[in-house]
Amino acid sequence: MLSYAPGDGLAHRLDPRTKLAVQIAFAAAAFAHTTPGGLAVLTLLALGTLAAADVSPIEAIHAYRFALPFLVAGPLLEGLNWIGFDPAAAGETLLASHRVLLILLVSAAYVRTTPVRESRAAIQRTVPGRAGQFLGMGTAFVFRLLPLLIADLGRVRDAMAARLASERPVHERMALVAVAGVERALRRADRFSLALRARCFAWNPTLPRLSFGRLDAPALAFALALGLWALY
Repeated sequence: MLSYAPGDGLAHRLDPRTKLAVQIAFAAAAFAHTTPGGLAVLTLLALGTLAAADVSPIEAIHAYRFALPFLVAGPLLEGLNWIGFDPAAAGETLLASHRVLLILLVSAAYVRTTPVRESRAAIQRTVPGRAGQFLGMGTAFVFRLLPLLIADLGRVRDAMAARLASERPVHERMALVAVAGVERALRRADRFSLALRARCFAWNPTLPRLSFGRLDAPALAFALALGLWALY
């Protein structure tokens, strides 16, 4: 699972609000331009975003491997019909799956280059009032807890493999992983709640200072260009 890693690359030096603007504009462009040509351009842009974040495409795809079976199965299921396989129907769904994968790759660049506290600060200073505080808090919680939950599931699977669970039927293995995963998630939630109370959790804490730099201007111009491209 990808997480923040300190660095001095191009994406690391951008303000988190700039990176959020690029993400939103990229997603809008991806949903607006669904043709093979449009997605080819977006693929190059996504690879460039990963390069700016010093993240390899293989690493980013591996981080989102849990989504790959759904992205692959969608076109296959869409193409199946009573008389065989319809390549046209599968092709449309394949383009949609590719669009989702590109958005995930761009989000991987954001996660690798942005500390959790800066993400919360960017959201709370962009969205005013209690709504911004709630969104910032929720984003921080997801970034902190999701990697732990995924690691817990990995440990459950490793423990099952050590006990020859692979010899059991698939539905039994799925049930064991689900039950153990939910149990560990509830335990994590209890410990997380206790940690918040012990640290006097506040809705409006002192957040890191954010400021736009010289590199943010071309990045914001890039986000604006993507947004305009999405409209036309």
